[in-house]
Amino acid sequence: MKAIKQSAIQWIERHWYCPRKTWLAYGLIFFAWLFSGIAYIRRKLYQKGWLQAYRASCPVIVVGNISVGGVGKTPLVVALYFLLKDRGWAPGIVSRGYKGEYTGVAWAAADSDPNEVGDEAVLLAARTGAPIVVARDRTLAVKTLTQEMACDIILSDDGLQHYAMQRDIEIVVLDATKQLGNGLCLPAGPLREPASRLKTVDMVAVNGGSESQCGFSLSGVSVLNVLNPGIAESVRILHGKKVHAFAGIGSPERFFNYLRGLGAEVVEHPCPDHYRFEACDFSAFSEQDMVIMTEKDAVKCRLFAKSNFWFLPVEARLNALFVNTFINCVQHLTLINQ
Repeated sequence: MKAIKQSAIQWIERHWYCPRKTWLAYGLIFFAWLFSGIAYIRRKLYQKGWLQAYRASCPVIVVGNISVGGVGKTPLVVALYFLLKDRGWAPGIVSRGYKGEYTGVAWAAADSDPNEVGDEAVLLAARTGAPIVVARDRTLAVKTLTQEMACDIILSDDGLQHYAMQRDIEIVVLDATKQLGNGLCLPAGPLREPASRLKTVDMVAVNGGSESQCGFSLSGVSVLNVLNPGIAESVRILHGKKVHAFAGIGSPERFFNYLRGLGAEVVEHPCPDHYRFEACDFSAFSEQDMVIMTEKDAVKCRLFAKSNFWFLPVEARLNALFVNTFINCVQHLTLINQ
């Protein structure tokens, strides 16, 4: 079933990200126009005040995207958390807790069950130690966070289209390779909103672009970690070694290519984004096989991890243009709120 789902996703994405519009895109273009129109009208209803939006007691920064799939938002949120904290802010984080089984609202910690609160929320907690609230209703998450914790600024991991939550800064993340695909909205293309939406946000951050572009790059840290704590090794041990690489993220090929860049012989095991791993997914491997995965996937494998299960942490490295632009936006916020 996993292989069938992954194949279906890859087939759809080939049409979405084809340089020229395919027969499928043209066949669905009416529905794309309809989707685009509904998205535009919905946003305008919130802007005009005809639909009510909640204003938090402190500034809210949304890190989102206008396309489906992963583009590196969560590592960017981690980097922004420390950037703000180093400048004297006390940030809190809200997340949808995608695919979590919680009801209402929940707090996420480093030792939380990712099946309950979502893998990204657990990863954020483990990397930052920040107070993190998950809720499908972002306004409820923001209310809970500000009422119970002394936060003076909030980072929202995703939520660009959650207009019931007012925001002060909008950052849209783009993948340098995929960009906007064929430029069409769902279902004919990958966009959740029309491409013109980019003209209205405060920042567009390109993941994997050039230094002349406002953005960041994702890079693995210098050590590999065994899932069960206590062992870490230099990434140099990957050189010339055959590894079984698992990635349940939006762009698994980015992870696989990074491992190849470290000299590893990679056997690819791509999985759907937010895939819920089980012990049976690894039953074919012996303890002599090196199994390596992303940090987001690792939090879902802790309970059945073996000594040959490794993960490679990644971090977002912000370029100078991004840092300067972001700090200017935050300083402008400070002036407005004085």
